[in-house]
Amino acid sequence: MQNAHILFINPNSTASMTVKVGEAARAVASPGTRVTAINPSTGPAAIQGPEDGEAALPGLFALFDASLDADPSITAVVIACFDDTGLWELRARKRVPVLGIGEAAYHVASIAAEKFSVVTTLPISVPILEDNIARTGLSGRCARVRAANVPVLDLEIPGSDARLRVEREIEAALEADQIGAIALGCAGMADLASDLSARFKIPVIDGVASSVKLAEAIAR
Repeated sequence: MQNAHILFINPNSTASMTVKVGEAARAVASPGTRVTAINPSTGPAAIQGPEDGEAALPGLFALFDASLDADPSITAVVIACFDDTGLWELRARKRVPVLGIGEAAYHVASIAAEKFSVVTTLPISVPILEDNIARTGLSGRCARVRAANVPVLDLEIPGSDARLRVEREIEAALEADQIGAIALGCAGMADLASDLSARFKIPVIDGVASSVKLAEAIAR
């Protein structure tokens, strides 16, 4: 049985978010699973909309190629951006399995509940996520993609009201959407899922943890 070595690539250049992703992934990884988390040194500091996503692609693709060339032990690559930036282009190369944290969260949420909603950061991301959900074939299971009006980098600021805004949007979803699960729509929310699940008494799905378990299953 092959041990998993999962490479998380954060397509933006904010190292603190990459550290958070790596910590969240290691917290749920099975014994023997190795997690590496990296990001480009240049490019957008956050991916908020299609222009940022496009600007992140050169650094993402270069880091993907260099990492796989340097380390043949990698069993899966996870794109650690909920927009699933570059996912389909990299998956087409078929060098190793490539997952996106958005896609992983949608699949896990659809298993956890008949209907789920997504709570993401800014309204500019909503059309991208809706298109990704449709491409994944789960539009019929997703009640709504909601924006909490939280700039991505606010999630990295201690004492900001980012968490409160996310909580308010979850409350609105539970009141209006007739759902049984929430998918958190940003890698920067990875550390919130456990507490929010306990508070709201429903599965609150983090794409980082979801992708770890899916990548482990593929490796084994």
